[in-house]
Amino acid sequence: MTPQQIKAQFAQAQALIRADRPEEALALLKTLLMPSGGAPEIRFQMARALDLIGDTAASAAALDETLRALPGEASVREAAIRAHTRLGNEDRVRALYDEAIKADPKALKPRADKAQYLQQIGDFDGAETILRRLLKQSPQETELYRMLVAGLKLKPGDPLVRAMRKLWTDPRLNDQGRMQLGFALAKAAEDAGETERVFGYLDAANAAQARLAPFDAAARDAEWAAYARAQDNLAPPAGTASLPLRPVFVTGMPRSGTTLVEQIIGAHSQAVAGGEMGHALREAVRLFGPAEKMKPLSKMGAADLDRWAMAYRRGVRRDTGAVSGVVTDKSIRSQLIFGLIAKGLPGARIIVVHRDPRDIALSIYKNHFRLGTHRYANDLGTIAAEIRAFRAQVDHWRNRLPGQIHEIRYEDLVADAETESRRLIAAAGLDWEDTCLTFHKQAGKVKTLSLAQVRQPIHAGRREAWRKYETELAPFLDAWGDEPWD
Repeated sequence: MTPQQIKAQFAQAQALIRADRPEEALALLKTLLMPSGGAPEIRFQMARALDLIGDTAASAAALDETLRALPGEASVREAAIRAHTRLGNEDRVRALYDEAIKADPKALKPRADKAQYLQQIGDFDGAETILRRLLKQSPQETELYRMLVAGLKLKPGDPLVRAMRKLWTDPRLNDQGRMQLGFALAKAAEDAGETERVFGYLDAANAAQARLAPFDAAARDAEWAAYARAQDNLAPPAGTASLPLRPVFVTGMPRSGTTLVEQIIGAHSQAVAGGEMGHALREAVRLFGPAEKMKPLSKMGAADLDRWAMAYRRGVRRDTGAVSGVVTDKSIRSQLIFGLIAKGLPGARIIVVHRDPRDIALSIYKNHFRLGTHRYANDLGTIAAEIRAFRAQVDHWRNRLPGQIHEIRYEDLVADAETESRRLIAAAGLDWEDTCLTFHKQAGKVKTLSLAQVRQPIHAGRREAWRKYETELAPFLDAWGDEPWD
């Protein structure tokens, strides 16, 4: 092939990737390897195509080949970190972070990213070592305090607490800093048993975050109404394919216990825990439009649904490696498209987790969510409205999809773990295995805020935490009104 032909075919392959036709792109790129002498640019595009197909192992291998030719290319290294993280290749991920640190020894971000990764895989001591060193170097970086405290119970008198409190009084502290530091100080105060300090920090932190990312309740209501209208026809068209992959959607309000439920199912020998993948809603928006622009189910044929199901399956394969069997999907907001899930993924199971709204509200208010997500989380009255909206959405689908939604109360699960776990496993379409009660001994990478909790056995001490802060929760209790808790 001439250089001009190689260039033209390479451009064609890139266009196919952009057009979501990765299989065709990959075929073209493979034919370019030999005439190009294995050019790293071609291997990188092959990695992109393989990632879209969902073949994470092959994508990671192609990225490693690219890095051998371009060892200093940060974008390739970042892609390799994502791929090897999905594969659970902890040694390789650590090595890649170390390469990023070596490439820019003074940069804060690669070391902070490594610390966050270490927390996710349970190496809290390693994360603490990195974060304490970073704080000595950059004591004004408030996010580092929040990251450290998230994976560590500070002892009373720890110098870091004094440093945080001193920084808290600095008049130059902006909303971003007050948000990060406030959540850190609240947790440190609670860990030290200083409950009287907790809400002072939380109120300030949440108010700062609300100013940075305001919440629009009318937009939330309009979004749900539009999704509900678009999913008014639930009869699947003839020819809709049943996938070998059997997703089990586990959803609920944040901090309701969905991670616990997923880990119980994921401990089964025939199941894989996928975490908060988000592919179902993301691909629905990409293919059919968001909310008010969503193509109605009544106008979707089997080809439309099969295309969406294929995109979903690719995403699951990319994140978990699974192409068949049971995979749990713990994506928040899945309830927005339960109709599409029921129609486009025959055989999928749906599990909804409920919890005492007072415990949900307290846990949401105490935790920092990535800025711009869960915008309702910064006001106790708004949290009450959000929980009621979630319940109304579940009620809607319970009536439209009778018998297809398995609901569980978190309090029942921690009170009678074996009975409720057996019901969960049956709802997932699996036979019982005793390992489902010892999930905490098998916990791998955790992609949620439940960094430490997921590595603990089920215990009833997780219930009624709200009682310690009943006075402080008055705005939530007033907003909830007389509606029953269950």
